[in-house]
Amino acid sequence: MIKKKNCALYPGTFDPVTYGHIDIIRRASRIFEKVIVAVARDSGKTTLFSVPERETMLRESIRGLKNVTVDSFSGLVVEYARSIGAAVVIRGIRMLSDFEYEFQMALTNRKLHSDVETVFLMPHESYSYISSKLIKEASGLGADLKAFISPKVSRLLKDRLRRTAR
Repeated sequence: MIKKKNCALYPGTFDPVTYGHIDIIRRASRIFEKVIVAVARDSGKTTLFSVPERETMLRESIRGLKNVTVDSFSGLVVEYARSIGAAVVIRGIRMLSDFEYEFQMALTNRKLHSDVETVFLMPHESYSYISSKLIKEASGLGADLKAFISPKVSRLLKDRLRRTAR
C-alpha cells in the first residue's frame, strides 16, 4: 500500500469533545496535509454518547477545517491507521501523568507496525488539565463549562446526564 504523504490520524473516544481536543485537532491540521479524527467504537470505556453522536459533535466542532475529516473505527489504532494510509498517529499529552501511558502505547504500536509513527502534541496550557471524564463529572454537579466545551456540547451533555439520572 502506498502511504499518503503527510496524513495523520487522531483517535480517541471524544465523549464528549472538549476544547482541548479541538485545540489538538487545530494544531495537527497546521502540521499535516490531512488529519482524520476517528472515534473509537470499542475503547473499553463506558461512554455517555453513541458513536454517531460523538461523530456529529466532532464534525460540528471542526467545521471550517478543510483538511480534517471525521470517521470511526474498531480494533487496533495502528491497523486502522495503516488501512487509511496514515503514517502518523497523533496523541495528546496534557500532563506528565499522561506521558507514561501514551509512551507505553506508542512503543507497543511501534512494535506492531514500525511504519506508523506516534507524534505527541500538547494542547494550549488553558486546556492542559481538562478531560472528558472531568467535564462529565463537573456537568453532573451543575458547573458552568463554557471555558471547556461548546455551548451545544454542554446542552447535549446536561440533557444526557438528566436522562440517565432518571
